[in-house]
Amino acid sequence: MDAKMGGGSDRARALALFSAVVEEGSFSAAGRVLDMSPSAVSRAVDRIEARLGVRLLLRSTRALSLTAEGQAYLQAARRILTDLDDVEQQIADQGAPRGRLRINAALSHGRLCVVPLLGEFAARFPHILIDIALNDALVDVAGGQADVAIRFGPLPDSSLTARKLGETRRVIVASPEYLARHGRPEVPEDLHQFNCLNFNFRRVEPIWPFRRDGRDFALSVAGNIEANNGETLGQLAEAGVGIARIGRFSVESEIADGRLVPLLEEFNPGDVEQIHAVFVGGVSTPARVRVFVDFLAAHLR
Repeated sequence: MDAKMGGGSDRARALALFSAVVEEGSFSAAGRVLDMSPSAVSRAVDRIEARLGVRLLLRSTRALSLTAEGQAYLQAARRILTDLDDVEQQIADQGAPRGRLRINAALSHGRLCVVPLLGEFAARFPHILIDIALNDALVDVAGGQADVAIRFGPLPDSSLTARKLGETRRVIVASPEYLARHGRPEVPEDLHQFNCLNFNFRRVEPIWPFRRDGRDFALSVAGNIEANNGETLGQLAEAGVGIARIGRFSVESEIADGRLVPLLEEFNPGDVEQIHAVFVGGVSTPARVRVFVDFLAAHLR
């Protein structure tokens, strides 16, 4: 067999050895890292130079320095070793997905809908380290701030891949106690007489949409408390503070138990928000991302 075509594993070890020698700065230091004697490391470098027919290292009693050929060889060695690590990780992922999985989700939806699923996911994929952050800020997935982000509503054009996980609609709710004290709005315009709790992340006048006789219209509302997530608004509504318009997912159990009452449903415009998992797609998508998105799609629909 041609020497240049064989010994692939030996040549990979040679690349790693040479990189270690340069990084550690001496044969003895590299030997300690590689569990080899300094003389064995030196002989290994000699064999590399003999095979290539060029000098890669200039040796002195004080230090080692690279020749131009040695610099080129080092750059190629690092590139090849990095590529080899990436390939091995991708292949390993196919067998047993592993590694850190960084998830970003909105506070309410994450706490109520995503976090309860994580125990089952972790049991199914024990080699994945789950790193979840719950907040209502938009993280830069393309920039590497998260592996998967769960987003609501229309998505901007981007190079990211989006997979639909489900959808939710909004509902206007109040507690039975609040309605007993203040009465019940019968038409949207009645809301002007009620304390309407709102989100604080829109720098515009609070407006709630409605539909009457097939025509959509918007109504300005006002209240004395604003919050940055629907779960908080739902808790305030349940406590009898006022009326809130929030994602139904965040108050489903409260409605079922009678702790909150849906209002003005005949005027609900049916504005559905789609829920997507957003991630960097393509053939290089880590298996841990693919299996998590598949898991969410199966459990959140």
